[in-house]
Amino acid sequence: MEGLGRRREVGEKRSKRKGQIITIDGPAGAGKSTVSKILAERLGYFYLDTGAMYRAVAVRVQEERIDPEDDQALARLCQGLSISFRKKGRQQRIYCQGRDFTQSIRGPGIGLLSSKVSTRRPVRQAMVLLQRKLGEKGKVVAEGRDMGTVVFPWAEFKFFLDAKPGERARRRYREFLEKGVSVTQRDVQKEMEERDRQDSTRALSPLRPAEGALQLDSTRLTPEEVVEQMLRSMQKSPKV
Repeated sequence: MEGLGRRREVGEKRSKRKGQIITIDGPAGAGKSTVSKILAERLGYFYLDTGAMYRAVAVRVQEERIDPEDDQALARLCQGLSISFRKKGRQQRIYCQGRDFTQSIRGPGIGLLSSKVSTRRPVRQAMVLLQRKLGEKGKVVAEGRDMGTVVFPWAEFKFFLDAKPGERARRRYREFLEKGVSVTQRDVQKEMEERDRQDSTRALSPLRPAEGALQLDSTRLTPEEVVEQMLRSMQKSPKV
């Protein structure tokens, strides 16, 4: 009976949508953001950057000087939190409380802080509800760390993108340099290793491939090559 109930729930979720949901999970620096943006543009889908949402929460936690382990304070913060995405030209920007957070969420230390607050139940519950609301109509490419396992387990297509740790650190370091952020590659690698540890060992929604997800290693691939592999796998699927 449990399996039947699960299939009925999946069917109801899909019947209410006008398009499909594609999830792309993976660790920091694997290329998820770039790949998700390209894939969404190719398909004419909305790009749901859930990592940016948790980073926005982290910025607010930092601004309010909230202890990332204080669940009551985090719950109060999330109750009145407004997060939205707006397209400006070809760039998608994130707004929190009416303020443009696009630059501030990429600052050094915010990634690690977002990993910490994302393990807290009040934050996770609030963000999952908001993410599902943003994706309820379908035609969405949802990028994050638990999109295929927790937020959209009924998604038609699931991918898990990874790369060698050294390559992931180099990519993130280059991103910081391009944004004019002063940071060393050693510090970037250290923060990334700590975040990997936190994300994979946390009790609440740990980072792992979703059941049925296609796992791709992007270490030696360009973002366009990764997208082509995803599109080919989708075209072969009876879900298309």
